[in-house]
Amino acid sequence: MKGQYSSKDRKMLRLKMAAVLGENMKMLSEVLQEMLLDDLVTAFENRVKVLSKVQSGVQIEATGSVDYETIKT
Repeated sequence: MKGQYSSKDRKMLRLKMAAVLGENMKMLSEVLQEMLLDDLVTAFENRVKVLSKVQSGVQIEATGSVDYETIKT
């Protein structure tokens, strides 16, 4: 998987999210809607990267404030 989505891919994903979530975001100003959509696209990209690494068998270590846990696939 590539590191980041292209500008065209991000724009397409953003349009799809806006179409699906538009009604739920109506209460927000246009500026806040844009910020939310950008955050959602970034979060989606990051989640896909992590899940792709997990699926590929790469070891991921998660640390917490008290606990230490290693996830092996």
